Formats: sequence, C-alpha cells, structure tokens
Amino acid sequence: MAPSEEAIGNSGSNSTAPTAARRPGGRSARVRERVLDAVRAQLVEHGYDELTVDAVAARAGVHRTTVYRRWRDVGGLLADVLDAAGDDGWRPRDTGDLAGDLTALNQEVYAALTERPSVTAALIAASFRSAEAADALRRFWDDRYARCEAVVQRAVRRGETPAGTDARALLVAATAPLYHELVLLRTPPDPRLPGRAARAAA
Repeated sequence: MAPSEEAIGNSGSNSTAPTAARRPGGRSARVRERVLDAVRAQLVEHGYDELTVDAVAARAGVHRTTVYRRWRDVGGLLADVLDAAGDDGWRPRDTGDLAGDLTALNQEVYAALTERPSVTAALIAASFRSAEAADALRRFWDDRYARCEAVVQRAVRRGETPAGTDARALLVAATAPLYHELVLLRTPPDPRLPGRAARAAA
C-alpha cells in the first residue's frame, strides 16, 4: 500500500499492471535503475537538502549531464522514483473478511513507515519541498487506493458492508491513523496499531 523500500526498490520486476508510459529497456533501463537507487540512498542518508543532481550522478556512477538531460532537476528525480513505485503488480491481500483485509493493508503501511531508514517517510517529507514530488505522490496514492477498492467490493459481496459504501473513504479511515501517529505525531511504533485502526474503520 505504501511506497516501501521493497516496492520502490523492485518496481516493475514482476509487473502485471498497465503503466502510464512504456519504460525504457536495455542500457537505458540499467542507468535509470542505478540513478533511482542513488536517489533513494541519498535521500534517506542525507535528507532533501543534500539531494542534488551532482550527488546523485556521482553516487550512480553516471555523468551529471545524463541526469540533467533525462530528469532535469531534483523534482524530476523524486517524481520518477514515485512513478516507478507504481509500476508493479501489487494487489491487496484477500484474508476472507473486511477487518482482516484492512489489517493486512495496515501492516504493510506500518512496515514501510517504521523501517529504518524509512524511504516512505523520506519521500513524504520531500513531497512538502517539491511540487513535482507532491504530484507524483498523489498519483501513487490515487493508484493504490483504486487497487484497494477490491477490499470493499469483496466486503459488499460477503454482506459485511452495504452496497454503495464509499470505498475511498473507508480505506482512508483505516490507513490514516498510521500516518497520523507515525509521521505527524511521531509516536513510538506500536505493533497493535494496524489492527486497531483496521477494526475501528470496519
């Protein structure tokens, strides 16, 4: 659900979902992978203020003009990292009931927000500094919530929730407490939080 280290680091490797644009192959794909890996590493180790095109180029082992030509600036780099995270075949788990499905979603969000270092938290923070990153993060969330509508559709078929239930509102109600507690309030991680928030929403 969240743009985790695993999802971002391996996006596109087993994709079954359609992508907005055809991604390059061959040497170009390898260069892109190295550069995006460098963006993630630089961001989590040094923060947004030290995320520069020159630092990324040096870390990726490519010429700075290659980065400028393809990504233009830091905003373009961050946007591509987030767009790449959506190029996967991820789908929400089917546990057999609504509370279980929402808990499974929340456990993924929780893992992404509590890993150290957290790529997800670093990207969220960067989105407040870069308009391009903010737009890309919004696209990522829109895509993930759209995929997660299956959770609510299954619940309707099982008779757990009424037909016409606002899927997006229910999903946000389930996941938002994790972002509020762990990102905004920075409360200590509590492994009971994913299930507690999921049951409250259900």
